[in-house]
Amino acid sequence: MKVGKIDIIPVLDGVADLPIEAAATHARGSAWDCGHQPLDERGRIRMGVGSFLVRIGSRTVLVDLGAGPGPLHEAFRTGGLLANLGRTGVAPGDVTDVVFTHLHIDHVGWSTVRGEVTFPRATHWVHAADWAHFMTGAPADPDLDPLVRGILAPIEGQLATFDEETELLPGLLARPAPGHTPGSTVFVVSDAGERALLLGDVTHTVAELTDPEWEGAFDVDRTAANAVRNRIAAELAASGDVFAPAHFPGLAFGRLVTADGLRRFAWA
Repeated sequence: MKVGKIDIIPVLDGVADLPIEAAATHARGSAWDCGHQPLDERGRIRMGVGSFLVRIGSRTVLVDLGAGPGPLHEAFRTGGLLANLGRTGVAPGDVTDVVFTHLHIDHVGWSTVRGEVTFPRATHWVHAADWAHFMTGAPADPDLDPLVRGILAPIEGQLATFDEETELLPGLLARPAPGHTPGSTVFVVSDAGERALLLGDVTHTVAELTDPEWEGAFDVDRTAANAVRNRIAAELAASGDVFAPAHFPGLAFGRLVTADGLRRFAWA
């Protein structure tokens, strides 16, 4: 995706095939019926896992860092991020900035490998509320949160936090969108009058954007997450901006439009 002179390149770490209820639930229990993301014969939905490479002038930015080199769960077939990043011509030492939409394990996995920081020159940006929630608060998930802490602890010397909407770099705006996690953040890439939104886990599926009764899974604050998602969906339908959540298949981009009073989706 090109936004003015800024390039955004999806970099896959791999895929996860998850039961639909692990991605989204319907408020009235309706069955999944989304032609844009059909389920397989086992009732599972294909989710992309990885990062977005954003080239802004002299800066080489990664948005999120996939699930990491080790096995995460039987549903995840990941571990390819560094190899796929290399295919774009970028080495770990070339990365100047890492920005996290939030700190769930499948977004921070490549931060370190065996205790060594993977991107040694990069400033690592994250919302202060997420750092506090995952690194200093009581573990919400007794299995995964200690793993996240171990992965992230070595980057603290390269950490920069923010706590409000702020332009981290020219053309890269961090917009807090709390709900999925306390510091969940949307990144707005803009140049020459064009915009693209990188949504993180504000939504996992198309249906959550087109039908407000579909809700995301694993939201820390479901009420706040639903409000944020519906507000952003309305904005995207009104603006026509392209966007990419963190887990669309292939990390693909899409657009929303309003037709006959309903929000409709199309791949970009």
